[in-house]
Amino acid sequence: MESLLPLTLILGGVVLVLVGLASRLVRGSGAGRLPGDIRATKGLLTFSAPLGTSLLLSLILTVALNLAFCAAPR
Repeated sequence: MESLLPLTLILGGVVLVLVGLASRLVRGSGAGRLPGDIRATKGLLTFSAPLGTSLLLSLILTVALNLAFCAAPR
């Protein structure tokens, strides 16, 4: 059980780095400003609801995961 802790910490660090890199790529690509994304600003308060981006990301992940799991041998 103790041998899993270092592996878990390293894996968590790798995941955080990948999420950080992905967020930089997404921000630079214009995602978050798709039709359907709601953004309202009033003074110092900002409300953001990226509905269009969420739908697009969900579609991409659904297709990718279905291809990955359906292509795997049973």
